[in-house]
Amino acid sequence: MGDKTKLAGAFAMLLTALLWSAGGLAIKMADWNPFAIAGSRSLLASLMILAWLRRPKFNFSMPQIAAAVANALTMLFFVIANKTTTAANAILLQYTAPVFTAFLGAWLLKEKTRPEHWVSIVFVMAGMGIMFADKIGGGGATGDAIALLSAVTFSLYLVFIRMQKNASPLESILLSHWIVAGICLFASFFQPLPQLSAKTAAAILVLGILQVGIPSFLIVYAIKRISALSANLIAVAEPVLNPLWVFLFLGERPGLNTLVGGAIIISSVAAASLVGARRRE
Repeated sequence: MGDKTKLAGAFAMLLTALLWSAGGLAIKMADWNPFAIAGSRSLLASLMILAWLRRPKFNFSMPQIAAAVANALTMLFFVIANKTTTAANAILLQYTAPVFTAFLGAWLLKEKTRPEHWVSIVFVMAGMGIMFADKIGGGGATGDAIALLSAVTFSLYLVFIRMQKNASPLESILLSHWIVAGICLFASFFQPLPQLSAKTAAAILVLGILQVGIPSFLIVYAIKRISALSANLIAVAEPVLNPLWVFLFLGERPGLNTLVGGAIIISSVAAASLVGARRRE
């Protein structure tokens, strides 16, 4: 695979992380309970994917179903973790995912974990630790465990859609959004009734279309060109980019820890991507 092809895949994954990171800002703007937000977001995203596919092809193969279930569990676990532990703990634990992907990718995909990947994982973990050094702790053990589980399921999701690189992983993503929409919208009936406002409606549209809808197409493009581990490492840019949106639209300035930790993460991921792109298979 050529250098330009790998770099195009890496750029698509970075754009995916950028759009994912807009979720923090949009969720702050939506005055709904987390289940109503997650369910509505997935429903919108599924309609967008369905409009593109028109006639989705469900072969119900192991990778197709496994990717759908893993992605659905990741989204559900992250919602639950944010309700049962601190936001910092939930984010930090979820983004230990590259460690799991390094082993799962080698086992299930036979994709070698290169030296640049191991070095990048170390720096990413260090950067995450610096970013959340003053916020870690205070969470519940159950919530922390669920957040860690979301890291495992996110790793499995990337591995199983990578397993479909010669097919169409969009069907897996569509199924996952149907699962999340069904579960979360049902659960939201047991929460306070959501009040619709123009601000909340705009936020839900941003979440459904920009934050998870468009990234569904981008991640499929990326995963056909780069390894599951490379995709996961680039995805770690999401919590780094999240404060950027908040600063631009709400004026909340990121702290020194966020800037230093974010710089370490972005630099290490960029270096690993460039080395990987230049490596001949």
